[in-house]
Amino acid sequence: MTSEKVSDASSGLHRLPLSSLRAYEATARLGTMSAAATELFVTHGAISRHIHSLEEQFGVPLLVRHARSVSPTPEGAALASKLTEAFRLMREAIAHLEPGPVTLSCSATIMTKWLIPRLGAFKRTYPDTELRLNINHDEVDFIQDQISLAIRSSMKRPPQGVVIEPLLHEQIGPVCHRDYQSHVGISTIESLAQARILETATRPNAWKEWMTLMNCEDIRLTPHERYEHFYLVIEAAVSQLGVALVPRYLVEKEIESGQLVAPFGFIDSPYSLDLWIAPHERFRDDVRKLADWIRKEMLN
Repeated sequence: MTSEKVSDASSGLHRLPLSSLRAYEATARLGTMSAAATELFVTHGAISRHIHSLEEQFGVPLLVRHARSVSPTPEGAALASKLTEAFRLMREAIAHLEPGPVTLSCSATIMTKWLIPRLGAFKRTYPDTELRLNINHDEVDFIQDQISLAIRSSMKRPPQGVVIEPLLHEQIGPVCHRDYQSHVGISTIESLAQARILETATRPNAWKEWMTLMNCEDIRLTPHERYEHFYLVIEAAVSQLGVALVPRYLVEKEIESGQLVAPFGFIDSPYSLDLWIAPHERFRDDVRKLADWIRKEMLN
């Protein structure tokens, strides 16, 4: 009797439609078959056939088809939730056995203004460490995206279970070219009303937050131009296009060289810069080396 039960279970596992389950999980998670097809490198038709096959096998509809999207049925949602966790555990198990290169994720601004100028020193210190870079400033799926570490602002929500190590408490302040400051006559916070105010799309409330921190809520500053990233707004300030509000650690080189000045200095912001470490890679020797190096460089 026992041998028959084991045989039945093994037979069921052998018939497990992994490709179809993977297609369904991606579709339920992403909301469209097209997005699932792109992620899995197959055609829209292949995704549709896989899901139709599952619905025939289980005898219940798994998706509600809308005009341009899909949503899981109650039965489909329960299945999708379990599948997402199962595929995550499978990828994590494989990552333990077959670790890839150390992959560091950070924003384009941190990469260009802070990391790359220091990268040569890291490679000279750890020549055998294979390092891969990933440009992203938003949430991260360490397993799906194969990320080892991520540098993120504390305003971003960390994924569950991630190891968080603080790097620095952010200081923020307005910066501009010295000639621009002289031309506009920027000497008081009130005089900023005469300047062109530059902002970033990644932090649209930065000026309002800074004015509150400076106890100057009564002064109204209206941004004139918006740039997509901090590194672009910094270049705009260097080019005398206006005044930018930026974190201090991103412009220390420009201030030291005289390209930019900070007329009112810098003040502690509500945010910090943190290092997120993938929980399944936190004990890797090369990951710890990179984490320790980043922390030391941030403190210098």
